[in-house]
Amino acid sequence: MWVEVKKARGLALAEMWKELFEGEGIPTRLLPLAGEPRDRELGTYSVLVPQDKEHVIQEVLRKL
Repeated sequence: MWVEVKKARGLALAEMWKELFEGEGIPTRLLPLAGEPRDRELGTYSVLVPQDKEHVIQEVLRKL
């Protein structure tokens, strides 16, 4: 199961979070909020990680 760990306003910011988390070895998915087109640069995106990696994300975010 995937859980949301961040919301990002804009595709560029969402991709930044994805790259950071994947750089730490955590699989990451981006999902546009309901009703917004997937390729939209200015949309809001949920940044999702596997539920069993959520605690690792908390550690990564503490380091920032």
